[in-house]
Amino acid sequence: MLVIGERVNVMGSAIGPAMKGREPGPIQKMARRQVDDGADVLDINLGPATKNGPETMEWVVTTVQEAVPGTRLCLDTMNPEAMEAGLKVCEEQAIINSTSAERARLETFLPLAKEYEPEIIGLAMTEAGVSRDANERVMAATEIMTAMIEFDVPLDRLYLDPLLLPISVAQQQAMEALESIMMFKQLNDPPLKTVVGLSNIYNGCPEHVKSPLAAAFLTLLVPAGLDAAIMDADDELQMSVARADTASLETDDAIERSMSVLKNETLYCDSYLD
Repeated sequence: MLVIGERVNVMGSAIGPAMKGREPGPIQKMARRQVDDGADVLDINLGPATKNGPETMEWVVTTVQEAVPGTRLCLDTMNPEAMEAGLKVCEEQAIINSTSAERARLETFLPLAKEYEPEIIGLAMTEAGVSRDANERVMAATEIMTAMIEFDVPLDRLYLDPLLLPISVAQQQAMEALESIMMFKQLNDPPLKTVVGLSNIYNGCPEHVKSPLAAAFLTLLVPAGLDAAIMDADDELQMSVARADTASLETDDAIERSMSVLKNETLYCDSYLD
């Protein structure tokens, strides 16, 4: 499974100020750490990048590539000018993170995917918002596929993302996302690639339950057809699943409890996962 390290993020307590102040040290240290821990690709998350977006993206991409040459980058911003600035200086094939089935976003990012030939993540959501179930996610995915063909971007560059929602507020959506992964695999021959932003599943949860929740969900997602995850490469428990070393999970009580919640067998409760 492709591991996309999530930690070069403008929201990080050290990374955000380093980006703003053009301090390469913390950014390069984090990039090396994630690659050393097993990340195959690094996500560069600038968020909206509304101020000096293109300049910032170009600088961050260059800074990271100096630290970990040969590592692919996943560029994450809603600013199309910043996205293009990053794509121009990527030395390896990049990943655009992300578009959705919203027409405006498709018309913004698919021409960039055509010109610079990156892979691209497609979120299964439309102008109406987050999909309510697996069927709506498949409908959104189909719209993205149709637009890819329209803009002459090969489907083998697409990663479909069912868009995970936090288990603490949308418990039933975990299994809907899992079913979506399986359904996405039936949309094309050869099957399309799939990805999730894994940390979304534990947003708002207590710190000590995040790792087992993510690891437990990965054990369900990978057999369902998951090809990649944007995740915390520093987390040993999650990485053990990503690298198919799951023997230690079989007797882990926290994993067992997390699995029960994810499958809707037990109502989510912080104290139950404690």
